[in-house]
Amino acid sequence: MDSFAFIIHPIDPKRDVSRKFPFLGRILSEGQINFFSTFFPPIYLSEIEGIRSETTGKEIKGWFIACPYTPSRMLSLPQKIVYNKIIQTGRMAEKLGAKMLGLGAFTSVVGDAGVTIAKSLDVPVTTGDAYTISIAVEALREAAKLMDINLAESTAAVVGAGGTIGSLCAELLADDVKKLYLLGRRIEPLEKLKTKLEGLSQADLQSSTDLSHLAGADLILTVTSAVNEDVIRPEHLRSGSVVCDVARPRDVSAMVAAARDDILVIDGGMVDIPGPVNFNFDFGFPEGKAYACMAETMALALEGRFEDYTLGKEITRTRVDEITEIAQKHGFRLSGFRSFEKEITPEQIKAVRFSAAKRKK
Repeated sequence: MDSFAFIIHPIDPKRDVSRKFPFLGRILSEGQINFFSTFFPPIYLSEIEGIRSETTGKEIKGWFIACPYTPSRMLSLPQKIVYNKIIQTGRMAEKLGAKMLGLGAFTSVVGDAGVTIAKSLDVPVTTGDAYTISIAVEALREAAKLMDINLAESTAAVVGAGGTIGSLCAELLADDVKKLYLLGRRIEPLEKLKTKLEGLSQADLQSSTDLSHLAGADLILTVTSAVNEDVIRPEHLRSGSVVCDVARPRDVSAMVAAARDDILVIDGGMVDIPGPVNFNFDFGFPEGKAYACMAETMALALEGRFEDYTLGKEITRTRVDEITEIAQKHGFRLSGFRSFEKEITPEQIKAVRFSAAKRKK
């Protein structure tokens, strides 16, 4: 049976450590978890069963394995030490017999985005970023429909547009919207992207480092690599807008949910997994659903594409289109929406629309 492994790591230290080690999660502070994560070995979490292609009937199995570092630890330690720990975790995948390895969350963005990791392992590697891009943009499009936003007449913004994922998300959105803001910390990559997209799109393109432009956006997709920093705050946002937060740790302040009941905030991309899947580990998602980056790893295993797939700082649109086609073939699809780790109900969306209409009056 073909197989895969997927590396996860603690993002919210106390909560995520508690999922595997309830006692340690309870007694250790976040600072202590950050410190001790340096000395922890890779951790086996669970075997994943029951993933089955809707088209071919092929079934695969997989494993969740954990790199113990938290995001702040990955950013504070020397890069070589971080690489070594991720490679060590990858070797656990090889011993389990995995034929494909997915890098989750910060393990996929640290350093050169998987290139060094892949060179140091025998098992092929993917970051899952190509399908993450596809699902994030699809989620934003679907949310726009539910909020009665006319995509063709809308203004959108991509925060973190100078980065790998953000630039491709911007390229896809530029096909759909009337105006698009390319936002980020540094103007040079934003200007470079703007020049590229001007040759491909009819949208009015604006590049800036000023987040005040978000007040004019109907649709916002945010995908920075900020840590311990709320990038998007309540005062930035327009009533009735949709914000898709692809970043982990998240970019959208929890204050947005508390202070703005007229904004729809969705987490970037929850995917239905084909077959009677059992993850045998609670990573915070409803039964049968997973992150898009996980789904990319699974889809490649079902397709038998055991090769280094999405790696590095340059991802092509061709690759995004290809993995979307592979995933659709096997039965992966955009699921419902989540916001701040909780499922969003149709009633909640209706309430946001009502609040937005009331505020606009």
